[in-house]
Amino acid sequence: MQRVLSLPLGVVIARDRIDHPWQTFAWRPISVFLNAPAIDAWRELRRDATSVYYHAATLLLELHPKETIGYVANLSSGTPRVYVVLRPAATGSGPPIAVAVVTASPYDAEVYGQNGEEIVGGVAMPDALIELLAAFVAEHHVEEPFRKRERQRYVQEQTFGKTPIAELRRRGGRPPGAPKA
Repeated sequence: MQRVLSLPLGVVIARDRIDHPWQTFAWRPISVFLNAPAIDAWRELRRDATSVYYHAATLLLELHPKETIGYVANLSSGTPRVYVVLRPAATGSGPPIAVAVVTASPYDAEVYGQNGEEIVGGVAMPDALIELLAAFVAEHHVEEPFRKRERQRYVQEQTFGKTPIAELRRRGGRPPGAPKA
């Protein structure tokens, strides 16, 4: 396998009608699929009474050898996921939401989730992608041994003014401003 693996993923998102005083619709990622064709505009896939499903984008899922620890965590979770990041569209014309990123690392998804404006959702990873990800991890993952760091002792020198108190005591003097005995 090559060092960085790029796979085109089609992203399906839904616009759900909700009962909310300030918002009419809610957006959420539904699924991803491999070998998706490139698209210029959203394609409506299905419509029901409360939801509309769109093939909203085809993005590259890039797998990097340095991020295998996140892929291992994803694969060992029991239900591997692909994380989809949706954000408000930059332009006024067209759809109000844009698909920004797809990632297989839960750690990357967590970083995107810290911003309040982005919607991050995990969708089921297709079986073929699970096999590819497992092969990629098997080839590139290097387990790093745990190394406990050794703390260094911190010795704080007590000072009163500019001269250390220990030095004044050794000389038999008093710190400046100390009362006479």
